[in-house]
Amino acid sequence: MAEDLPRRRVLMLAGASAAGAGLGLGGCSTDTDSQQALPAADVSHGYVSRPDLTPPAITVTRHGLGRDAGCIFLDAPYSGPGHGGALILDDRGDVVWFGPSTPSEHKLELNAQTFRGEQVLTWWQGLVKEGYGHGVAVVADSSYQVRHVIRAGGGLTADFHELNLTAQGTALITAYRPHHGVDLTAFGGPARGVLVSGVAQEIDIATGRLLFEWDSIDHVPITETHQKPDGGDGGHGTAASPFNYFHINSIAVDSDGDLLISSRNTWTVYKVKRDQAGTIMWRMGGKRSDFTMGPGSRFYWQHHVRPHPGDVLTVFDNGDAPAEEKQSRALILDVSYQAMHVTLRSAYTHPGQFLLANAMGSAQWLPGGRMFVGWGTEPYFSEFAPDGRLLLDGAIIKGDPSYRAFTYDWTGHPADRPAIAARRHNSGAIVYASWNGATEVRTWTVYAGKNAAALTVVGSARKNGFETAIAVRNGGPRFAVEARDAEGHPLSRSGTVTIQ
Repeated sequence: MAEDLPRRRVLMLAGASAAGAGLGLGGCSTDTDSQQALPAADVSHGYVSRPDLTPPAITVTRHGLGRDAGCIFLDAPYSGPGHGGALILDDRGDVVWFGPSTPSEHKLELNAQTFRGEQVLTWWQGLVKEGYGHGVAVVADSSYQVRHVIRAGGGLTADFHELNLTAQGTALITAYRPHHGVDLTAFGGPARGVLVSGVAQEIDIATGRLLFEWDSIDHVPITETHQKPDGGDGGHGTAASPFNYFHINSIAVDSDGDLLISSRNTWTVYKVKRDQAGTIMWRMGGKRSDFTMGPGSRFYWQHHVRPHPGDVLTVFDNGDAPAEEKQSRALILDVSYQAMHVTLRSAYTHPGQFLLANAMGSAQWLPGGRMFVGWGTEPYFSEFAPDGRLLLDGAIIKGDPSYRAFTYDWTGHPADRPAIAARRHNSGAIVYASWNGATEVRTWTVYAGKNAAALTVVGSARKNGFETAIAVRNGGPRFAVEARDAEGHPLSRSGTVTIQ
């Protein structure tokens, strides 16, 4: 309809015009100018071809050269106006794939990982209560079909803070366990209070078997916390609002095969032996640090700790809740295990916004030394050059958070067919084509005819964002579209629709 036209770029075609010349790279890269601020797409009423999808609006600004093209992975579970959900974007901010959340089941911790030598998509889905999750972890293939649903063991439910696949075909997940009748008077809480401990579990993905469990209450005394049971992130210490003294939020495999566990509320990274005892080998940060912390290397309320070759750790240092720093930072830390000393190599802060995230966040150290940062409760994501120059800056327009943000190469082959809608326009039609999750589409070919058995080519156009609007001088009334790759090979064809 005419009212759809102002909010979408429409490609005007005459007959079967060729669109092969000057093709963009498509997928998760674009051929736009090296520095460009791109407006948020207005999809508040859904796409014409996919009215069921109403992703949050995103803006992306790219600054100069230096960014390697790649998809951007976000979760915006509470955004709207129609749906929040899990998002894959290209580097312009256009939607590549959108997996909507529902009021009863949010999607968080969207990531691309490797399972049995193949790239997979992973996310957590469930409900968030009292700052942690009650749900399951999901592994999907490149066609977005769910292949494995991972459940926590021991009567617990999987939490959203970590879903980390290992080379052994296992998943490291977080969970929270309640403990009743705990004396919390020393911390300002009730004498017979309730707290939740942080639990790390390793699950065999193929069988669902629990292989390893570590519970903070068995190893970390409550006195290490910097939190209080006074409401907010710490809870009240009651059954309805348990005291979250530890707040586990990341698990990673260190170079020797043991685990690094991050506790937000103790400001500590724990090196944990990956055996039945789960012995703490050392603490970094917090009240009982085994390391001396060099200038600028301390972190507070941190998230997303990851080891790297050469005795390096990356950390998202929130620095807030309450505030201990002026801005949140993505840190690269050099660790000397001989001297038991930590040195700050680099700290990345946002140069244009005063961002102090009181929760969530991620720091992804990329090949070549670039840093991709998700700013957690601050609704931004950024990529930096090794020298700190801002290469890419994005924002979730409604202002809702993304738990983590990542960038990867990703190739998606949806199992379903492309979507199409056709609307009358002047003496012809506007045809709307989309294919949720497809990364290899470069052009759309439009077919029309009097009936579904006698359709002929009436136009083609280069793919233009998630949904391409194509004007053709043909009234159909029956239409279909075909997605083609960069060489012009057919990928998939839509069903046939009647013009409206």
